[in-house]
Amino acid sequence: MKVLSLIALFIAGTMNYWAVAQKKDVTIEDVWQRFTFYNAPAVQINWMKNDNYYSTYSESEGLKKVSITNPNEATVLIPPDKFLSPRGTKIKAESYIFSDDESKVVLFTQKSPIYRRSFTTVAYVYDIPSQKITAIHDGKPIQLPTLSPDGAKVGFIADNNLHFTDLNTNTTASITDDGKYNSIINGTTDWVYEEEFGFTQGFYWSGDSKRVAFYRLDESDVKQFVLMKYGTLYPQEVRFKYPKAGEKNALVDIFIYDINTKGKVKVDIGTEKDQYVPRIQWTNNPEQLAVMRLNRLQNKLEILIANASNGSTNVILTETDDKYITEVTDQSWVFLKKSNRFVFQSERDGFNHLYLYDLSGKMLKQITSGSWDVTTFYGVDERTETAFFQSSEVSPIERQVYCINLDGKKKEQLTQSKGWHNAKFSSNLSYFMDDYSNASAPWITTLYDQKGKNVRVLKDNKDAVSRIEQYNISPKEFFNFKAGNDELYGWMIKPFNFDEKKKYPVLMFVYGGPGSQEVQDEYDGFNFYFYQTLAQQGYIIACVDNRGTGARGAKFKKITYGQLGKYETEDQIAAARYLAGKTFVDAGRIGIWGWSYGGYMSSLCLLKGNDVFKLAIAVAPVTNWRYYDTIYTERYMGLPQQNASGYDDNSPINHVSKLKGRYLLIHGTADDNVHYQNALEMVNSLVDANKQFDSFFYPNRNHGISGKNTRLHLFTKMYDYITKNL
Repeated sequence: MKVLSLIALFIAGTMNYWAVAQKKDVTIEDVWQRFTFYNAPAVQINWMKNDNYYSTYSESEGLKKVSITNPNEATVLIPPDKFLSPRGTKIKAESYIFSDDESKVVLFTQKSPIYRRSFTTVAYVYDIPSQKITAIHDGKPIQLPTLSPDGAKVGFIADNNLHFTDLNTNTTASITDDGKYNSIINGTTDWVYEEEFGFTQGFYWSGDSKRVAFYRLDESDVKQFVLMKYGTLYPQEVRFKYPKAGEKNALVDIFIYDINTKGKVKVDIGTEKDQYVPRIQWTNNPEQLAVMRLNRLQNKLEILIANASNGSTNVILTETDDKYITEVTDQSWVFLKKSNRFVFQSERDGFNHLYLYDLSGKMLKQITSGSWDVTTFYGVDERTETAFFQSSEVSPIERQVYCINLDGKKKEQLTQSKGWHNAKFSSNLSYFMDDYSNASAPWITTLYDQKGKNVRVLKDNKDAVSRIEQYNISPKEFFNFKAGNDELYGWMIKPFNFDEKKKYPVLMFVYGGPGSQEVQDEYDGFNFYFYQTLAQQGYIIACVDNRGTGARGAKFKKITYGQLGKYETEDQIAAARYLAGKTFVDAGRIGIWGWSYGGYMSSLCLLKGNDVFKLAIAVAPVTNWRYYDTIYTERYMGLPQQNASGYDDNSPINHVSKLKGRYLLIHGTADDNVHYQNALEMVNSLVDANKQFDSFFYPNRNHGISGKNTRLHLFTKMYDYITKNL
């Protein structure tokens, strides 16, 4: 028996060895050319007004209405042969939106990007009952085609002016006529609002379709930034308005236009011109517009209610903070449709939570509470007085979905699996799609009802798992350690055949910016597999979230205020020392890399931690906060005129004399976000200090440094640099 057992064990061990041996190593081409490990995190569907249905579109099947519970039950709303322009040419819808009554559909075609979120499009409106299609603006490129709630009109932006087309008469009227490139913007936003407040839609129909509220931005006095586009005999200049920290912003006004009278009223947002209006929204009363006002320092936020007839306002809520108001999003406030109440997010008790107010500004209830953050607010089912949200309550590195009554009672956890859950709720919040993954399992999309009952799996990850199983993969291991008085979270990827008796070099990855997170129990289909190529060569890859990052409360996040880079760098150096203390780490071979804020951090870590780090790669880094935009920089740093030392003390260009290790600086020359200027000024400082370094620049690439083989080239360059120098 013992001999047979030993033979069996030997055979099993041999089979296991050959099973492992037959698996493939990950290559950079697998990651960035063949995209072998990509797994889309969501089923691309749009909820219908009736929660029991959603819609899908494909060129072969057209636009369909599909049953939630029975996907075989489907109705074709627009057959594929009806996707024809009025001239009879075939059109391909890249996206679409319904009118409120779902009798009409706006079809977006020929999208062309402007900046990160903005784009132009050739748009059509298809009337489902009559099967009639209308080209908006004669088929010329426009921005933001938006149907009125009654479906009779469609508003849009052309040449920085706001217009609308009456679909019944097929006539177009102009709401504004003073729009001018790099001067006056109507109905949409400028570069800095789009990038830092996260929206481009700058006009909104009232609920009764009788009025349009819209932004007007005067950026005449905002200084221009110039990008050069190469590829022609004489490079072309691209000029756009970009307000850098401490410089002039666009002046913002809010107007309300009456469709019937053609009259405009200016909303009273106060006498202070140097301020922001990060959001506006109609309440459930079409006579009342809610306006969010934020001071330049972003430490005082007010909500105003405007009279739609005359533009007069009164302040109903004031929120202040001794540092800054956390970044405003669409979920920062949600007005209920059937009552004069709204839900507002605040960090007033030290953590981000939900509060219920009436329209007089009276706080009715703190809905959520505890030493954890609400990370996403999904909305309220007014039929049951239930709010739905995502939070970090279980762990900062996890996300779970919850519901709670508006009175703050009966909180329930709707998702259970350990890892990361992103929900997309139906129109009336009766169902939600849960995109779930963890660090070792690709995304799977499951449909639940609002009680958390599994209805059906919409998308499994079997194909992705099958592909992954063909490769030698080292798992991501989570850890935590004490740095001063704070507990920091991290992850680590060890070499595939890890031997704790050996000593390995370490490459750290960092982002580290305010409110961000990189240590998440979530699937990462790109960088994770790039790290596998390094792990196969005997490298440990590690990442730690420093102070200033998110999901840990306001105190942990806002400690970096006024001195970005100080505490973050201290924590990354402490993390490197922690790793260096491991018996299996070669303390003399620790490197670090990052992109954007992470490039800023990797540069600063190499310079200030020159006794710890041997190598750093900085991709598209900020090198001096004076070069970055007003909204982001001043939120976390104040004005440079008032905080000069805060801006200068932790800018990498002021620490270049400390460089000892190998430094690779990478940037795209057409980066409209973190300008190429940052890299050039870093180069100047390094040269002035007579410090040798390496650099590489990608012509005409923006902040994402992508397109065709660009990512393949970039990550191959980084791989070669790491394996030769670390």
